[in-house]
Amino acid sequence: MVNCVGFKPIAQRDARVLILGSLPGAESLKQVQYYAKKQNSFWKIMGELAGAFPDLSYAERLRRLKESGIALWDVCASAFRPGSLDAAIQFPVPNNFAGFFESHRRIEFICFNGQPAHRLFQRYVMPDMPEKISALPRIILPSTSPAHAGMRYEQKLSRWREALKGLKKAK
Repeated sequence: MVNCVGFKPIAQRDARVLILGSLPGAESLKQVQYYAKKQNSFWKIMGELAGAFPDLSYAERLRRLKESGIALWDVCASAFRPGSLDAAIQFPVPNNFAGFFESHRRIEFICFNGQPAHRLFQRYVMPDMPEKISALPRIILPSTSPAHAGMRYEQKLSRWREALKGLKKAK
């Protein structure tokens, strides 16, 4: 069992949407990059929706996300987990969402990259959230993980596109 420590949020103060994963996987931790596993479709989807294409440098992808009004983070600040499967997460410690929302007051809604992120948020974060934050709309999107093979890429892209339709595409 490995103690995994997540990353800081990627966000500008004027971000409008917060996308939450559960905890970086093994490849992401190794490369110190969100969604580093090549088979994960997150950056392919963000390329279509925010101009953050996977062939761009990581710094450029992050810049384009921020310009599009997207903040990126994980529910867990740390947890024990062998490998990368969300089902194996044990003893999660949530990130400081009260502090995040205090400094990012323009967040309009939260998107979860898969059911596990939503379940972790509901269990470990929501009980301590003020009513204003609890009232934010929350959307559970299909996981971009290659482990979520039950849905074709085109279906995932369509669901993500619908959820993020009001965001501007970065240049």
